[in-house]
Amino acid sequence: MKKLFDITLQNRKLLYRILENTPKEQLTKIPEGYRNNIWWNIAHVVVTQQLLLYKKSGLPMNVSDELVEKFKKGTVPDGTVTDDEIELVSAFLFSTAETAEADYDKGLFKDYSEYTTSAKVTLRNVEDAIAFNLFHEGLHLGAILSLQKVLLS
Repeated sequence: MKKLFDITLQNRKLLYRILENTPKEQLTKIPEGYRNNIWWNIAHVVVTQQLLLYKKSGLPMNVSDELVEKFKKGTVPDGTVTDDEIELVSAFLFSTAETAEADYDKGLFKDYSEYTTSAKVTLRNVEDAIAFNLFHEGLHLGAILSLQKVLLS
């Protein structure tokens, strides 16, 4: 499991650099043919990790319900982002990854409500969720890279 947490942290570092180095107008722009933007994808991975690991384990999440409602699966970006929101999500990129590893090491993830993802992967325990979350974050990194390419052309 240690390797999965290490890879997650490396991915989060990439997302952080993108978030910090992309002008706000590009973060929120939705190019023609796309359903979301760079900002939504970054905030979405933070929220999804919390839902998959904590909510499905019956544990309190480390992000607000407001953030979850705004960026969970099925939501669409509203085209806005504040400096405070960027700062909050920037911090969550690291804190949620580090806290998940610490909580896993403490054995806090005891129960898990089985869940079948939209990719038809059934998660039966937190280890499944951690592995799937890494795949999920990779998909969204790919979407972000695609958005960057379109926005820079």
